[in-house]
Amino acid sequence: MRPLLHVLGLLGMLLATCASGYERLRLVADNWPPFTDSTMPGGGLATHIVTTALTRAGYACDVEEVPWARALLGIGEGRYDVLVNAWYNDSRTLVGQFSQPYLSNRIRLLRQQDAAFSYKQLSDLYPYAIAVVRDYAYSPEFDSDSRLRKVPVRDFSSAVRMLAAGRVDLAVEDEYVARYHLQREAPAVHDAVAFVEPALGENSLHILVSLKYPGHAQVVERFERAIAAMKADGSYARLLHEHGF
Repeated sequence: MRPLLHVLGLLGMLLATCASGYERLRLVADNWPPFTDSTMPGGGLATHIVTTALTRAGYACDVEEVPWARALLGIGEGRYDVLVNAWYNDSRTLVGQFSQPYLSNRIRLLRQQDAAFSYKQLSDLYPYAIAVVRDYAYSPEFDSDSRLRKVPVRDFSSAVRMLAAGRVDLAVEDEYVARYHLQREAPAVHDAVAFVEPALGENSLHILVSLKYPGHAQVVERFERAIAAMKADGSYARLLHEHGF
């Protein structure tokens, strides 16, 4: 009987493992250091948090890094299951289900160092050309205001170089992302720009699970439970500290 019980025990463990999921999810993110970057430890802070939570929730994760527009299109087409780093935008609910936020991003404007500039409301920005990363969402008010003179660019590095060269008046980006890239720019660039007060706004960071993935609601539910558990046991705070936040 004991060998049979042993076999049945092993079978039960196998079934439990299968039942707990370990479905393989296709994750996608754009290159957005220090939050998402395949060359950084854990793939960057956001990727590290998301993959840790999904693994604890019973999923296996494959992560691919592609340009933002391709990542978002892939979620809509079902080529990817989970977008790691999504700010909320109403139009994106047509292609995916958002989780509750797991990080927060402070959105900042940048100006030329020697430019006399201040603002109190969005309408104060109307006279200025503002470099924005193509297909990014910054805030509902900023994104929907057609009177703003937005100049689409490929990435923040392009935006800040255009700003330093005087080809645009302002650029916009998450503060941590901007500081990360500015440290890697030539002095002629990083010494030529400065942050504007006050902050443009604050965005919450979510995962976006493709509506074409059959278990999208369950993925979101399990992810949110795992994040709550990570905050409770201290592992969330340890990841923040590990990445310098």
